[in-house]
Amino acid sequence: MTEAPVPAPSPADERPVAARVRDLTKTYGEGEARVVALDAVSVDLFAGEFTAVMGPSGSGKSTLMHCAAALDSADSGTVVVGGTELGRLKDKELTRLRRDTLGFVFQAFNLVPTLTAEENILLPLSIAGRKPDREWYDGVVAAVGLGDRLGHRPNQLSGGQQQRVAVARALVGRPTIVFADEPTGNLDSRSGAEVLGLLRRSVDEFGQTVVMVTHDPLAAAHTDRVVFLADGRVVDELRDPTAEAILERMTAFDAREPRP
Repeated sequence: MTEAPVPAPSPADERPVAARVRDLTKTYGEGEARVVALDAVSVDLFAGEFTAVMGPSGSGKSTLMHCAAALDSADSGTVVVGGTELGRLKDKELTRLRRDTLGFVFQAFNLVPTLTAEENILLPLSIAGRKPDREWYDGVVAAVGLGDRLGHRPNQLSGGQQQRVAVARALVGRPTIVFADEPTGNLDSRSGAEVLGLLRRSVDEFGQTVVMVTHDPLAAAHTDRVVFLADGRVVDELRDPTAEAILERMTAFDAREPRP
């Protein structure tokens, strides 16, 4: 397959950018064991959009998200989130940025088992010593549909309910971006659809920015835009995606010969 040329992000694009990635390179190992996870990746993640990052296994999609979310550092290149360049921040500043500016939803839920649903939702604000905006909190709880389950601990909730708690926790602090890493990977199809619908609503109704790593074309079809990676490079993107169009692109990428 011949790769379609991918235009470099344009500074003249008038859409607001929540995160800007430029020439990001990340390698693991040394010598013959050296692996290039990201190879000079540049991409803009637009504010108020739901973006999926997809690619074959080993394409670099999770590494890209971890670097953009300040969970890992790159060898070179820059990531700017909300006007702040991550590479210039010290450890305490990075911790504060993750706590106050970013939201996270993980495949494994990552709830504290001894806390109730409400306590888990409010945990990031509690750690930061901040009180919730009650109107915003009530709106988030209503959106996730857990008003009657707030006093329950995680082991008293279904997998879908636990992930909805995790989404509410990510939204309650009004982050600049919510990063979601395979958020439906541990859910059945019905629960997964509920969580994806909730993320979609957070964009449409709350103006949230969501970036999701997924391998599932049905999940990615809920988004506004899919960015495709292969061999550590951005190779294509698709706007207003359908599951069929995504699957066609992914099948073509899987058939490509690995780069030398």
